[in-house]
Amino acid sequence: MKITDVDVISFRMPTNSQGTKWGYGEVAAEHDGVQSITRISTDSGAIGYSTGGVHSYFYGATSAEVKSVIKPMLVGQDPWDRELLWNWMAQHRGISEGLLGNIDSALWDLAGRVAGVSVAKLLGRARTKVKAYGSTAPNLGGPDVYADLALACKARGYQAFKVHAYIFMDPKTMTPTPGKPASPREDVEICEAVRDAVGPDMTLMHDPWGVYSYQEAVYVGRELERLGFYFYEHPMDERRAEPYRRLCQELDIPVCSPELTDGMHYSRAEWLIQKASDIGRIDVNFGGITACKKAVDMYESFGVPCEMHVGGHGNAAILGATTEETCEFFERGLLYPGVDYDVPPLYLNKPCDPMDEQGFVHLPDGPGLGFDFNWDYINDNRLSGTNGTGLDDGGDGRQVLP
Repeated sequence: MKITDVDVISFRMPTNSQGTKWGYGEVAAEHDGVQSITRISTDSGAIGYSTGGVHSYFYGATSAEVKSVIKPMLVGQDPWDRELLWNWMAQHRGISEGLLGNIDSALWDLAGRVAGVSVAKLLGRARTKVKAYGSTAPNLGGPDVYADLALACKARGYQAFKVHAYIFMDPKTMTPTPGKPASPREDVEICEAVRDAVGPDMTLMHDPWGVYSYQEAVYVGRELERLGFYFYEHPMDERRAEPYRRLCQELDIPVCSPELTDGMHYSRAEWLIQKASDIGRIDVNFGGITACKKAVDMYESFGVPCEMHVGGHGNAAILGATTEETCEFFERGLLYPGVDYDVPPLYLNKPCDPMDEQGFVHLPDGPGLGFDFNWDYINDNRLSGTNGTGLDDGGDGRQVLP
């Protein structure tokens, strides 16, 4: 079996998120964004897919970069040689970790589809369901808003709940601001309201997304200890590991990082050696399923937990192939008040993370990554160039075939 083509299917997807001049998103009126599906085709007729774009946090490949860099490297190669192809792409200075993750995930999906099993089973399945935590969107409002959302999540069956409080936002005016100065006291007020609302037994986490100074991180960490929070994610800028090492020594609450540091499993190994985090963090945006599996296996060998960052089909495959001792939770979100997260996005017929009433996500069972695409929606909203929409996908205009 040989790879014959790699292409990108881009289509419109409505979104309520938009960027601000400070480099962080905010809720906006609904407008069109771009979602994409990367497709790897073979001479046997087998196809592998991965997704990215506006619907999710994950990197969406463009037709231009696939044509110029990925196709010349992959066409004619055996898709079963994933480790070889991963190393070729990882060494290429023109291929970002996000693009590498997108292509690597499609190769794993292809392999699972050919084998007729899930990617988790290809990796060596350890479980079929994972505890979920509800992960809030940031900047939802005051403490009462977060407390009410936490209660709704508890009633829905979530066993755990994570707060994203005021991030790049002035809590007094609710207008976007630079990330610093942060709002540590207001963040603590939200965390305190959530704990008061759900009681002492629900597992809680807090992620300020890197906006705190070291002194602020220590203050908030001690308050989270007082409130009985389970872990403390990405409190400071991750471009410096040394403050994290000192923070881990200072606090009893486990610090979960690095969330957004480049370097895939290599950088996570450096953080581990420096004792700069107590719980690891990675996702398929950092080198794909191949790199994530290397990372979680490394953490397991050191007896250190590693929480997968966000949800998605690729991360779900990693969770299915690891034990709870290493990767405990599935992150479900981002959650907004009044928005039914259980409804699948328009381009999928079913979500990747259906959750039961006991708070367990039942992982996709394949084949491959378990995508169930709504091809009618995708074809009806296909983009080719600007297609009169002002949304440029760099596409080649070919008809979409599922």
